[in-house]
Amino acid sequence: MVFQQYNAFPHLTTIENVALAPRIVLGISREEARVIARKQLEHVGLGDKIDVYPSRMSGGQQQRLAIARALAMEPNYMLFDEVTSALDPELVGEVLDTLRLLSDEGMTMLVVTHEIGFARDVSDRVVFFYEGKIEELGPPSQVILDPQSESTRKFLANVR
Repeated sequence: MVFQQYNAFPHLTTIENVALAPRIVLGISREEARVIARKQLEHVGLGDKIDVYPSRMSGGQQQRLAIARALAMEPNYMLFDEVTSALDPELVGEVLDTLRLLSDEGMTMLVVTHEIGFARDVSDRVVFFYEGKIEELGPPSQVILDPQSESTRKFLANVR
């Protein structure tokens, strides 16, 4: 799971942050964990930040660090909770590009987002919640481009 806060350990470098869970949870060696961490950092475009501390990185880079950390556990699916909400608008694109890459690679993702264009472009299904309940569910062409619910129409009119 990747949250809207980056939750990186500030006293660890990027490679140490990514290698930590595989070492502790999966019980793999420090060397093997570093190989996995390096691979995932390169995968999300942070291959040049291996020995950098999170405080020396932009918000978008820190969020991609969080994605690499989750990928290091070799998940079958990933959950993303508003991963772009804490970012400056110019940094949103780099995180969305990373999610597009994962989508193109076939990663199953559940993404909570207000980035409607992104949801429309990469989703197989979209769910719109209203007051804690599913208001509308279907393909993006229906839910985003031709919503049936008045609540969905109002929401989309406000975020476009």
